[in-house]
Amino acid sequence: MEAVAVTQEPGTLVLLRPRGFCAGVVRAIDVVRLALEKLGKPVYVRKEIVHNQYVVQELAAMGAIFVEELDEVPEGAVVIFSAHGVSPQVRRHAKERNLRVIDATCPLVTKVHVELIRYVQQGYSVVLIGHRDHDEVIGTLGEAPGQVHLISSADEVDSISVPDPERLAYLTQTTLSIDDTAQIVARLKQRFPTIVSPPNEDICYATQNRQTSVKSAAPQIDLLLVVGARNSSNSNRLREIGAELGKPSYLIDDASDLDHAWFEGVSSVGVTAGASAPEMLVQGVLDGLRAFDEIEVTTLDGVAEDVRFRFPAEVA
Repeated sequence: MEAVAVTQEPGTLVLLRPRGFCAGVVRAIDVVRLALEKLGKPVYVRKEIVHNQYVVQELAAMGAIFVEELDEVPEGAVVIFSAHGVSPQVRRHAKERNLRVIDATCPLVTKVHVELIRYVQQGYSVVLIGHRDHDEVIGTLGEAPGQVHLISSADEVDSISVPDPERLAYLTQTTLSIDDTAQIVARLKQRFPTIVSPPNEDICYATQNRQTSVKSAAPQIDLLLVVGARNSSNSNRLREIGAELGKPSYLIDDASDLDHAWFEGVSSVGVTAGASAPEMLVQGVLDGLRAFDEIEVTTLDGVAEDVRFRFPAEVA
């Protein structure tokens, strides 16, 4: 298997598809690489370009300098905004410091920003469903400080107070659990029957596809491994879904996190990866599982992803 332990026959390792990098992550990483090639060093990146330390370290080795805030960037230097997006306040600060900005925000995150601005301009109150401390949510909230109600569970719906319940809309973070979000939206619609939905689903295609794959694989596996960072929202949701389906599920950075004890009595292991986890980490996990026992690898059919996003003009 992937990881089994007690049988004489090879265990089964089920590789889920799709897994790993989404189009927004590929674009953000390539923006940093192209900036280094075309503009030269140094290139600064505000926050992690995507939520994966391996990716960050690889780009740092190429010459990117990662900072937490713009005050750490020399005036006039090139700075790249991460895939998670930033608030208008950050953009203003960059302009004040005469920084050369390259925006690597995922276009699907930008879509949520644009929707929020439009609703506020039309006089709607807005409910944003998301995780309070996530970089994406922080950036989105910054589009209309004090005018957005942030909630992360159905229980919080009853605490919402708006001036006109007839002019209320909701938006969501792009990397949430589809099922959890559906429960929150159902509660919102129960309390506010006329609440306006976003014109298109805010939870991104890659998040949905990876969650669907975990659900499809669950009947075939005894245990789920999700390769991804601890601060990766979509990776955490994959682990949670596996656990909710009754499968022991573990979020791991790489093969070094594997614990032989997890696989005692296990005959089939599913392996997937969050949208910011490189495939080489997945392959490293497979090698780590082979060190435990003989495994037979199968690949689960899934949705083929062919989405591509254009690069910012500065590096196109």
